[in-house]
This record gives sequence, C-alpha cells and structure tokens, in this order.
Amino acid sequence: MQVEIENPRVKCYKCMRPLSTCICKHINTLQTKTRFIILMHPKEYKKEKNGTGTMTNLQLENSEIIVGVDFTNNKRINEILNQENSTSFLLYPGKESFNLSTGKSAEINTVMGTSPYLFILDGTWPCARKMLKLSKNLQTLKRVSFDNKIKSKFIIKQQPEPLCLSTIESVYTVLNLLNEGDLENCDTKDFLLPFEKMIAHQLDYILNPNSKYYLTSGNKEIMPKNLYKKKTERTIIFEQEKI
Repeated sequence: MQVEIENPRVKCYKCMRPLSTCICKHINTLQTKTRFIILMHPKEYKKEKNGTGTMTNLQLENSEIIVGVDFTNNKRINEILNQENSTSFLLYPGKESFNLSTGKSAEINTVMGTSPYLFILDGTWPCARKMLKLSKNLQTLKRVSFDNKIKSKFIIKQQPEPLCLSTIESVYTVLNLLNEGDLENCDTKDFLLPFEKMIAHQLDYILNPNSKYYLTSGNKEIMPKNLYKKKTERTIIFEQEKI
C-alpha cells in the first residue's frame, strides 16, 4: 500500500521563514568595528521565524550567536573575555551603566576602545534577567545602555512596556549612537528593513480573510500586546484603515 506523505512548507534555511515570506532579499550586511555577541535564550532560539536575534545576526557580518542560559563556563565566551588588549561590554540598563545617549564622542572612544565586544541578551526580560543572574562571567562586565525615545514596531509580540525594544531595534539604536560617537561609520538606513518586512508579512496574514487567524475587529486601534495584561486582554488589535 502506498502511503501519501504531506510535504511540509518549504522554507528558506537562511532566514528560517517560508519561501513565500522570505526576507533575505532585504538583508543588507553591515561591517562593523564592534563585535556583537548575541546570547540567545533557548526559548528565543525556537522562535526561528520571528526571532529578531537571528535577523540581527544576518544583518551584521561581525556578529555571532551563542545559545544558552548559564554562560559561566561557556568556552567561547570565556575565550573572548580572557583576550588581551580587548574590551567587552554588556548591553543592559542600570544606574552604573555607561549611557551612550549622553556620552560624547571622545568619551565613547575612551571607554569602549576601537574594537569592542558587545554582549546582548536575546530573550524576554524575565529570561534575560535569569541569564544574567546565572552567568557569573557576565556579571563582571561593564554595562552600556541608551535612552530609548522610540516605541517598538514589534506590534505582533507582547512587550512589557511600549518603549521596550526588540533585539534588532536595540542594535539599530546602538549603531546609530556609535556612529554619532565616531566609533562606527556604517549606513543603518535599511538596517530595520527585514524586520519591517517581517511585520508586514504577519499583518497581511492576520488581515487575510482566508486565513484561520483572520481578525474581524478592523475598526480598533493598532497597539502592541502587553505581556502583563490579564489573559483575557492579551489580544492584538488592528485598524485596517491605517495599514
């Protein structure tokens, strides 16, 4: 008896999205002096279609992804931290962090050096806090932060606060600040384009009447989901007229 096996959806093994919504043609790889180390929580790693950490890695030639929760004994990370004549920083808010938004050009160069390593925690805020709590080697790193004045465009994902940014949006902000500080000289004009295209694909899917996830609430305001709302309130609301 011949068994007919259903073919899975064909996907792009670079961006990990279905070929119909592949974003690779929008990828514009940047060469940076800063080495970006994306520390990805395993839960984030599973979100291969919508994870912005992977998208950030595709956009930055000088970057790499390391998956885990406790990085205390991670060989690669400790190898980086033990390098001579190199500086490493953790992108994480805090009172003692160096604020890139207020630092002047000379100060940024003095603090960060010419070719710094910048570690980024890629995961939800609770996951990021856990990663930092468990990783003793990361706790010793100097921290850098920035003043965020923009709202995240990641409206298809729950965010703790409107001003919380996705990984790719955070890196975009950092790159612009490093450009202003003369540490970097890269063109970020299209850096968020793959991210924006991914959001557009998701919205088209949700607003497609033939989709099983089609939303009929088309007269309500677009707003990001809130992670800490009650379960009954955790919905994305769209206004079709504004899209």
